[in-house]
Amino acid sequence: MLAALGLGPAEEEIYRLLVARGRADVQELAVRSGHPESATRDILTALAGRGLVVPQTAEGAATVFVAAPPAVALGGELRRRRDELSAAEHAVLTLAEQHRSGAEGGAVEVIGDVDAVRHRFRQLQESARHEVRSMMVPEQTVVSRDDNTAEEGGIDRGVLYRTILHRDALTEPGMVTQALAVLGAGQQVRVADAVPVKLMIADHDLAMLPLYSGRNTAAASVLVHAGGLLDALVAYFELAWEHAYPLSPHTAGDGIVEQRPDGIDEFDARMLALVLAGLTDQAVGARLGVSRRTVQRRIGELMARAGAESRIQLGWHAARRGWA
Repeated sequence: MLAALGLGPAEEEIYRLLVARGRADVQELAVRSGHPESATRDILTALAGRGLVVPQTAEGAATVFVAAPPAVALGGELRRRRDELSAAEHAVLTLAEQHRSGAEGGAVEVIGDVDAVRHRFRQLQESARHEVRSMMVPEQTVVSRDDNTAEEGGIDRGVLYRTILHRDALTEPGMVTQALAVLGAGQQVRVADAVPVKLMIADHDLAMLPLYSGRNTAAASVLVHAGGLLDALVAYFELAWEHAYPLSPHTAGDGIVEQRPDGIDEFDARMLALVLAGLTDQAVGARLGVSRRTVQRRIGELMARAGAESRIQLGWHAARRGWA
């Protein structure tokens, strides 16, 4: 554990033995550590040179070594390493600014290699301190959700993920289950009828989106650094977020409550959430294991119950009553 302070494994072992025993001679330390006496003596000499141990020799007696107090002996080195890390952090920030300034167009960086795209995609999430905003579209994936370990790490650090899904993405195998898992981890997901571009934004520092529009599967991507263009992307995301439909944990999955407090059962809650998220009646029925006619009948019953004349009105009533 002291390797960060420049101690090798053998040096740390000998120093720990001395700290535990208070004092010992070369022979005793060699026996306890399993190192040859010559090697143990060399290690003690090196530790003494760094002020970690102090040799004490009495007239006519063998030299014994005493461990210097760790807070004193290692405190200075610890402070020095902290100062070096702080200076390195400042240097990285300076280099990042120089890199941004030197990139083509100043605020924009184009990446064409697929491995580089994946690397920067991970870096973008790892750099986030507070929030990651993202938009997801169907059939445009360079890094699969299973391979996106940076997202899990970000969630563990307390980073908030807000995601807008194109409604067609919910029809992809396993997507609803994955969305529910994210919701269960305290993240936020909304669904929109139209998501024109795949996008990810880390805080107010960096954004990443495909170089090519539409469903072109080329890996080439654009990195947008802090500036006016990034501010515009953030504003666009927030506008789209306000108009998107919140995905609810009741969207799918096995409910453990058969009757909700407001009287709507768990099946209707899941069905309604899927319908309002934009899935077709056929897709909703397939998801829930019922026919399209059953979905239409149950939706008609909910409309009558809410006094709604259209599904749009039903959505308003559902939000007001907490049905979905």
